[in-house]
Amino acid sequence: MRGWWKGALPAPAIRTIRDMKIVLANPECDVSDPLYYMYRDLALSAADRCWLEKEHLRYDVTVIPPQDICGEYVKTKGHYHPCSPKGMGYPELYEVIEGQAQFLLQSHTLNDAILVIAGTGTRVIIPPGYGHISINPSNDSMLALSNLVSTAFESEYGEYESRHGAVYFIMNDGRIVRNRNYPNVPPLRRIIVVRGKDTAGRSYTGQIYSLIGDRKALAFLNEPEKYPDVFRGLLKG
Repeated sequence: MRGWWKGALPAPAIRTIRDMKIVLANPECDVSDPLYYMYRDLALSAADRCWLEKEHLRYDVTVIPPQDICGEYVKTKGHYHPCSPKGMGYPELYEVIEGQAQFLLQSHTLNDAILVIAGTGTRVIIPPGYGHISINPSNDSMLALSNLVSTAFESEYGEYESRHGAVYFIMNDGRIVRNRNYPNVPPLRRIIVVRGKDTAGRSYTGQIYSLIGDRKALAFLNEPEKYPDVFRGLLKG
């Protein structure tokens, strides 16, 4: 897997075309499997795993090979996060560790939609109250994403399934097609993420895995209500 993980890997969870038909622009599409791989709950040492468990956090890697999904770029299924006990949605921290990525975000109230464009080495914070999908916008390059997220909740896929995808479909001919299953679709904002600064505008070095052990740096994942400044880079108009 091109050296992005130095430890032993568990068997991945695999998304197939059968899993994904319900959220595709063309639900009749039939392409070869698998579409992407999800390596959950990774740790390079027993000490790292112990710290992650104590802090109710999980480190994952998702690998998305390039593929034409009947004219649509290959993507993840899409989900929302529920609210924390304080009433604010749980966020998530991503890093592009190989390839180029697009993250399509949509607010739960459907008054905002954002296409985040992120290259290798960049970090993206999914803000509270936003659903998201990850897209590999390439015809020939692998995309690998790492993420850190709270283990206090289960992802919610229901709205993406009932609406048959996100508010927009990102097609591989450059078109961005509205999903007609949503009665109201907000205009699409675009944000390009700069390497060396996360979407909150904070400078960083190294991969997000290096944050394991730093409670202060990752506390916003479990207590988002205490860190509103972390999310403002994406939430401003």
